[in-house]
Amino acid sequence: MKHSSSIVLKYAACLLLGLSLSSPVSVFAEEQGHDHETKSQGSESTPHEHDEKAQDHDEDGHDEAGHNNEAGHNNEEGHGGHAEEGHGHGEAAADAELSVEQQRMAGIETMVVKRQILGKAITAPGEVVLNAYHTTKVTPRIPAQVIKRHVVLGDHVNKGQVLVTLSSVEMAEAQGDLLGAAVELRRVKKLGRKVVSEKRYITAEIAYQQAYAKVRAYGMTPAHIDALLKTGDARKATGRFALLAAQKGTVISDNFIVGEIIEPGRVLFEISDESTLWVEARLTPEDAANIALGADAHVQVGERWISGKVTQARHTLDETTRTLAVHVEVANPDDLLHPGQFVSVVIEGKQQQKGIVVPLGSVMRSADGDWQLFVEVAPGRFEPREVEVLQTVGNRLLIEGIDEGTTIVSKGAFFVQSEIAKSGFEVHNH
Repeated sequence: MKHSSSIVLKYAACLLLGLSLSSPVSVFAEEQGHDHETKSQGSESTPHEHDEKAQDHDEDGHDEAGHNNEAGHNNEEGHGGHAEEGHGHGEAAADAELSVEQQRMAGIETMVVKRQILGKAITAPGEVVLNAYHTTKVTPRIPAQVIKRHVVLGDHVNKGQVLVTLSSVEMAEAQGDLLGAAVELRRVKKLGRKVVSEKRYITAEIAYQQAYAKVRAYGMTPAHIDALLKTGDARKATGRFALLAAQKGTVISDNFIVGEIIEPGRVLFEISDESTLWVEARLTPEDAANIALGADAHVQVGERWISGKVTQARHTLDETTRTLAVHVEVANPDDLLHPGQFVSVVIEGKQQQKGIVVPLGSVMRSADGDWQLFVEVAPGRFEPREVEVLQTVGNRLLIEGIDEGTTIVSKGAFFVQSEIAKSGFEVHNH
């Protein structure tokens, strides 16, 4: 009974320790083997001695059950070793095969790499500002009162669109002069040159042209002037006129209210085409000296990178920051950038290096921490290839480890890496 209790206690201890045992019978058989050896030797044995003695017993034909148990135990350990080895093979899965549909759904794109020139990265803080060459301000040329607004802040407008209706005493007088000059010119033309002197005819012609130019200068459009002249009624000279958009763009500001008296030169609207903006980067004089006009630049907005080019560089230092401002022109088709927004700017300097250049998103960290990208070795079949990153400039990397002309995954590398890792996991499970 004491011996049986010992077996039960040892079996329970094995379960608590998480050991893998096939059945209580194996424990009993092993215990019997141990007991037999203990009684034969009269003392305890080490695990190594136990194995040797068990082998001796087998050779003599004794204690077959104990030998079988040891063999079974070793098989268990061997199985565990194979599982470990299988896990290693799973982690080192060599490739991933993806169908055309899988690649389309995952947004995977490939490219053929080639040697390119990449300038040394110069990083600086930047602020998004309006592109002054694609921006206009709408102002009246004479004192006027706001009668009606036709657009509001944030509206997209087209060139020639009516923005606001104004009324002015000066415009009313100019409109009256135009109507009077038009009546006189029609009269002398009707009488003809045989009746009217040359001097009167020329005077009427000049008066009309001057009156027409005046209302145009005050802000009336040719279409509105023609409509006024067709009425021929001096009572239509109300002094009302409209200001139009000089370009296509977005209403950036409209700082006025209806009924307000506006002085000449007061900005009523600011309109800008935000499809192209400037990023003003602040550089030290030393860094600015290493940048050329037309240099490639990269603007980071959150996780995204936008490419641009250096278009302007100021020649005077900011009195407060002692830095030089450089304008980087960037396309903004998705309306991602807005004036006043702070961003990070990376500009390629004059110091350049030639090598294999790949997109930032094509290079990933492997499980052991090395950089790798994925090479298409056959249609739809991708293998990881370890590379060395030499230089990073915005969203472009200069690397070593692959040859020019190699086809790599330029977009969707994370999905390919996940598929390879998944294949390795499945190998381990099997």
